[in-house]
Amino acid sequence: MTANPPPPRLKATINASIEAIIFDCDGTLVDSETPGLDVLHELAQAEGISFSRAEAHAQFRGVRIDDCIDWILSQRANRLSSVPAASAAALPVQRGASLAPNDVRAGESAAHFRTRFLQQFRHASTQRFREGISALPGAAELLARLQRPFCVATNGPREKAELTLRLTGLRDYFGAHVYSAYEVGSFKPDPGLFLHAAAALATPPAACAVIEDSLPGLQAGVAAGMQVFSLHPPAGLPAALAARLVFIESLADFDRRLHG
Repeated sequence: MTANPPPPRLKATINASIEAIIFDCDGTLVDSETPGLDVLHELAQAEGISFSRAEAHAQFRGVRIDDCIDWILSQRANRLSSVPAASAAALPVQRGASLAPNDVRAGESAAHFRTRFLQQFRHASTQRFREGISALPGAAELLARLQRPFCVATNGPREKAELTLRLTGLRDYFGAHVYSAYEVGSFKPDPGLFLHAAAALATPPAACAVIEDSLPGLQAGVAAGMQVFSLHPPAGLPAALAARLVFIESLADFDRRLHG
């Protein structure tokens, strides 16, 4: 009989050795992850890709947009390859697009598709955010109480982080300490973004806490040698990774454990 796996780690209080805190942005501080993923799902469906909202969220959560677009492009290519030649010949060609050498039926090069789709996504997601997003419960209260250095480190572009933090009233808490993977040149799950943030906060990685909600972010925090607090539930995470995380129910839960 196999033993039951150990329960996820829960701590009543947080290690006093934490000297700085690094927050993810989307899905951790601001509720932008869900509307952004919904936009991505809708645009992918408009390209003829059939999958559910839940499948889209599982596929894309925490993944950088370039990799999401590459996945959509591959699914689109598979769909087009199944179209009969006579029907494919009637597919519209985007104005100004060059034909891909090995995908004439698509009528659009991979490079053009990536550029077009990214522009559509940025425009549509910005509009969705402006329609209404909110800070995650407990975010403002936690930030207002922190006496340690802290920052945001996001896989998203700076423009997105600036917009969502401003719309939710959180931007002023961070001053100059908003770091984007696009500017640093390292994307989660690589640890480079978090290591850059730790250096900017003049704090050794082992003395930094990372608060994350996505698999790539959790992997990056562990790879950086930091103390990682997970808003992602244990279910769906690799067991070896879950064993190295501290699971929290919310930012308010983290706040209670940190400040008592």
